[in-house]
Amino acid sequence: MVKSTSNFIDSQKSELQRLENTAWTENDIQVFVKRDDLLHADISGNKWRKLKYNVEQALHLHSEGIFTFGGAYSNHLVATAAACKEFGLKSIGFVRGEELNSASNDTLKRCVELGMELQFLSREMYALHADKLFVDELKLENPRFYAVPEGGGNYYGIVGCQEIWKEIPKDVDHVFLAQGTAATSCGVLLGMPENCRLHAVPVLKGFHSLDSMKSLFYGFFMDDEALEELFQKVTVHSEHHFGGYAKYTPELLQFIQDIFKTYKLPLDPIYTAKAFYAMTEELKKAKYRGKKVIFIHTGGLQGCKAIEEKENIRFFG
Repeated sequence: MVKSTSNFIDSQKSELQRLENTAWTENDIQVFVKRDDLLHADISGNKWRKLKYNVEQALHLHSEGIFTFGGAYSNHLVATAAACKEFGLKSIGFVRGEELNSASNDTLKRCVELGMELQFLSREMYALHADKLFVDELKLENPRFYAVPEGGGNYYGIVGCQEIWKEIPKDVDHVFLAQGTAATSCGVLLGMPENCRLHAVPVLKGFHSLDSMKSLFYGFFMDDEALEELFQKVTVHSEHHFGGYAKYTPELLQFIQDIFKTYKLPLDPIYTAKAFYAMTEELKKAKYRGKKVIFIHTGGLQGCKAIEEKENIRFFG
């Protein structure tokens, strides 16, 4: 059994991949992808960064296990199940959708394979997953379990995501990433160099990015004045959700295939493809001339197989 979270995953697996095309070269734009999708088969991308210190906290408290929340195709549920198995912890996943069961799809099957107990909640009940009273009730029912919010979006998740700056150059001008719970955005923003700008691409339609980030930052005891200054370095691209969470279009699916064919870079239609598309559109603007840009690949590829089967296509073939 792995005893320390510090050496569980070798961050050197997350290479910095240079991407080039004619337009970027002509405009002296340097584009790199931070390949966090290569970190681990089940705990890839930002999932380990958000879970690392949550697992440490669970171990420190001598918890029996971790319980958390997620949807039917949640990368976070799979990652939590895998991390708990590695560190000798039990895991419980509260899943949105009482019509589901542990055999409904490959994601949920993988959670069970990794030892996670799944409990299925109605959508009305699941909507309370961030409500303190509801979570406290679950804690009473599972007193030996440490609670991790949906997507790992808490203080410890933010601290873990901040560490990505140990692995990427500080002379970068722009950072692009997909935004779900906003924990990764907060962590990257906290560690960001003075002259860098964060570009957050929310994958949920109507998602209030800055409000969500503000709520998470309150856990750092940051006041509104400090946050206002911090948010001056943030641009939110809310127009690239392609219909909303878990929604996609034929255009987006073709984009994924084209990017893989060109760069051998796998993207998923729920998160990373939307953010990467937003970046490619932005880099057509003159203001990016001569700039260094990094796209943070936040993983999330495990759900691609189900979409390939549904749409009868191959993303990475």
